[in-house]
Amino acid sequence: MASRAARTKAAGRPRDASIDVAVLDAVSELLENSGYSALAVEKVARRAGVSKTAIYRRWPTRQQLVLAELQRRLGDVAPVDTGCTLCDLNEALGMFARTFTCMGPGFFSSLLADCSMDPALRKAFMDTLFEPPRQAVHATLARAVERGDLRSDADLTLVVDSLASLVLYRLLFGHAPVTTETIEQAVNTLLAGIANDFDALQSRADAEADHQNVHRAAVR
Repeated sequence: MASRAARTKAAGRPRDASIDVAVLDAVSELLENSGYSALAVEKVARRAGVSKTAIYRRWPTRQQLVLAELQRRLGDVAPVDTGCTLCDLNEALGMFARTFTCMGPGFFSSLLADCSMDPALRKAFMDTLFEPPRQAVHATLARAVERGDLRSDADLTLVVDSLASLVLYRLLFGHAPVTTETIEQAVNTLLAGIANDFDALQSRADAEADHQNVHRAAVR
């Protein structure tokens, strides 16, 4: 019969969550201060106060470290449902944009370059960072169709890709910023072509914005 010590050794020590937090905090700081290309596991270990071995046990490459930090920033992706199609879609697309704009210009293209040379990394990128917010946008559009706000013959996959393309195109080439105003303009422009009654959607969004402004003023 195996001894208790042997069984304990076989099971291994539980993962120390505080190390995960310290490492990802260090990754976040280094990315914001020095950028993606300059990120090195040695620098992360030094800033986090842990060994490189502890990092490699959790994340075998620096790219996986970065994906883990981005996923932490993104958090749980759950599309909002306020009943206001424009409001919900602006929020869903904003969530998609924030996933890729949180590290500044130049970051996205460098990460994509690494993904293009590593199929496993690309799959991890798609599964953890690309698809969840993309599906949230799709779910928001599908609810809008069910409510009768959008035409039933609208190709929702094409609509999602059209909206997401604006974000990714600007991030990739860096010729223009991705702002809240940009997202709202894109949503309004596209939905004006597929809405059953765009003016009604706009009125509902304006009313929701007024309500939020009153609420914010009341809690100050």
